[in-house]
Amino acid sequence: MENNGEPNTPLPPPRVAVVIFILKNRSILLGRRRSTVGDATFALPGGHLEFGESFEECAAREVKEETGLELGRNKIEYLTVTNNVFLEQPKKCHYVTVFMRVVLDVEEEHVVKNMEPDKCYGWDWYAWENLPNPLFWPLEKMLKGGFDPFAI
Repeated sequence: MENNGEPNTPLPPPRVAVVIFILKNRSILLGRRRSTVGDATFALPGGHLEFGESFEECAAREVKEETGLELGRNKIEYLTVTNNVFLEQPKKCHYVTVFMRVVLDVEEEHVVKNMEPDKCYGWDWYAWENLPNPLFWPLEKMLKGGFDPFAI
């Protein structure tokens, strides 16, 4: 693949990201990104898969690092995977994104904190029928295609 006329600038290799739909009633947890890719868009918690990690371990670790939530007793499930190439961003990148899901017990209290204010403006619960804009591009693309994490 050419690098859009930028000679001798190698494109970065694809990376694997694991993100998670955290569901509570008919709401999902979203944070507003502080990043060179998708800055100020609303996205799911998640991050890079580390060597030797399972998808479930990565999802639980990233959620704890980003929100302070412990997902240990909750069942984390695989949903789907997408292939996302970001050519229009200031920093070109390619991510294979693994989408996971966890359904929280509505009887338990779940206190969400912004553990990484340098990477996120803050976390909040949003009704599935009334999601904020703009959504992070891979998430928006999935939802426009009819994906519903509650229906699976």
